[in-house]
Amino acid sequence: MKAWLGVLGLLAFGGVLEALPRLGLVPAGYLPPPSRIAVALADQAHQPTFWAALGDTLRTWLTGLAIAVAAGLVCGVVIGSVPLLREATASTVEFLRPIPSVALIPLAVLLYGTGIRATLLLVVYAAFWQVLVQVLHGVGDVDPVARDTADSYRLGRLARMRYLVWPTALPYALTGVRLATSVALVLAVTGELVIGTPGLGREIAVAQSSGAVPAMYALVVVTGLLGVAANLVTRAAERRALVWHPAVRT
Repeated sequence: MKAWLGVLGLLAFGGVLEALPRLGLVPAGYLPPPSRIAVALADQAHQPTFWAALGDTLRTWLTGLAIAVAAGLVCGVVIGSVPLLREATASTVEFLRPIPSVALIPLAVLLYGTGIRATLLLVVYAAFWQVLVQVLHGVGDVDPVARDTADSYRLGRLARMRYLVWPTALPYALTGVRLATSVALVLAVTGELVIGTPGLGREIAVAQSSGAVPAMYALVVVTGLLGVAANLVTRAAERRALVWHPAVRT
């Protein structure tokens, strides 16, 4: 029922967008009706440059996300497991985490020019903090009673990690991955749009500068569809991985 309501709401929103330019309430040159955007999207699907740009965006997005997730998991577990290290790095994390990734664009261009590595730097930086902070919270949320029980049974470091820390931190880690997935996509498209690295973002800028407004909106729709697909996949993976968790079982 909820899915049908969502589809109905989306259709109603599309109907409003279709009516606004056709009734002259907004200029069609700035907001084309969705029917024209759909035609432009179909035209894009026949262009090899579109698929090449889509592949570049996916490669930058997923590569940066994989690096950020791996680094965030390792650093989060290591820092969170050592109280002294966690206290020593807390102020550094809180200082670096709020820095907007787009503020690093001049540095990225200076280091890597307008290549994919410049955008990759932005993606990794933004997504890393999403995972790291969540894992730190998860490692710090271990039940004290469970920790005392592990002490009484004299569990080793690996056993503690497997049976105590990881089950507690896993829901936090998956939340961080889900957040990082969306953030990584945003920064991938932003880097392509601003820096000019190959991808959908650069194609959007080219379409805007050449006055191809329907094509520009069509490419924006593609990026939105990527975000929706990523959210659905990460949520499904989260439910599957946490099938044992009380929050998911209920």
